Amino acid sequence: MNLTEHFEDFGRRDWETDDLEGTVRLALIGAGWFTREWALPGVERAAHTEPTVIVDVDPERAEALADEHGMTHLTPGEFHDGVAQTEYDAVYVCTPNATHLEYVETAAATGTDVLCEKPMEADARRAAQLVEVCERADVSLMIGYRMHLDPVVRRSKEVIEAGAIGEVVQVQGNMSQRMIAELEGDAGEQWRLDPDLAGGGAMMDIGIYPLNTTRFLLDADPERVSASIGSTHEAFADVEEQVAVRATFEGDVPVLFTANHNAYHDSFLRVTGTDGQVIIDPAFFEREDRGLEIRRDGERIDIDVSQVHQLEEEFAYFAECLLSGRDPGPDGEHGCLDMRAIDAIYESAETGETVPVDR
Repeated sequence: MNLTEHFEDFGRRDWETDDLEGTVRLALIGAGWFTREWALPGVERAAHTEPTVIVDVDPERAEALADEHGMTHLTPGEFHDGVAQTEYDAVYVCTPNATHLEYVETAAATGTDVLCEKPMEADARRAAQLVEVCERADVSLMIGYRMHLDPVVRRSKEVIEAGAIGEVVQVQGNMSQRMIAELEGDAGEQWRLDPDLAGGGAMMDIGIYPLNTTRFLLDADPERVSASIGSTHEAFADVEEQVAVRATFEGDVPVLFTANHNAYHDSFLRVTGTDGQVIIDPAFFEREDRGLEIRRDGERIDIDVSQVHQLEEEFAYFAECLLSGRDPGPDGEHGCLDMRAIDAIYESAETGETVPVDR
C-alpha cells in the first residue's frame, strides 16, 4: 500500500468549505490559564471568530484581559442576568468541570450556541442534563476535543481506516505530567484537586485524552473497563494522582492507558494492527509539536507533519459549522459516553470488578 496519498497536503482542513462569510462573536466563560494562553489566541487566529466578551469570577483578571484584547468583561452574575447579551453569538465554557452546566443553561435559555470544554461536567448525570438543556433549546453543542481537529490525528485515522496497518488488535497510551511541581506551592488553590469541582483527578483531567482519541481513531467505543487508581503525594488526598485502565472496545480490541499527575512529562498513543503500527508521540499536550511514525514491513517511517495551533483549528471548525448551518461534532452525546466510561472506570477502581460501560 502506498501511504503517500494520505500525507499529501498534510494539514488540509477536510471539513472546510470555500467562500465562507461571516463572523461568530464569542463570549469566553472563564479566564484561567488555558483560556488566556490557548483559547483566546486560538479565537483571535481563526478567520471567522472574534472574542468580544470575557466572563470570570475574578473581576480584576477579567478586566485586565478585556482591556488588553478589546473585550467587554462581565462577572458571572452579570452574564446570568443577560448583560451584554447582544455582543456575542456563541459561548465557550472553560470553567471548573462542575460549573459547566450553569453557564450552558444560561446560554441555552437565550438560544446561544455552545462550545463546552471537556470533560463536559463532573459526572455522567450532570453531563446528560447539559445535553438535555441544549436539545430543549435547540442550540448547537460542541465538546472541545481539540485532538479531533489536529491533522496528525486526522491523517492517522485515514491510514488506519485504509487498512495500512491491517486489523487493529490493540492500543496503548499515556499522558503524564508533574502537575504538583508546576504549581510551585499553590496546590491549595488548584481546583483540579477539589473533587466537588473537578469530579476526579488524573482520569478526568488527562486520562480522557487517550480514551477519547482512541474512540476517534478507531471509530469505536469502550464496552467494559477495569481500572486501578492511587495517590502517593499528599496533595492528592481527595482525587487520584494516577490511573491505569484496561478497556475493551467494540470488536474486542484491548485498549490500555495510564495517566499520572506526578510523573515525567510524556504523552503517546500507539495503535497496533496485524501488519503495522501508527505511533503519535508526542501526542496530547497543546504546547508540544505532535510526532507521527508508521511502522510497517520492518520499516520505521517518520512522517513530516504539519503542526497547527489546535485551538485555532477548533474554533475555526466551530465557526464553520455555525455559519454554514451544520451540526458541529463531537456533540454532547459523544461527550456523555466519555463521562459514562469514566464513571465506570471509577466504579471498577472502587470494586475491583470489570464494569460494563452504559451505552
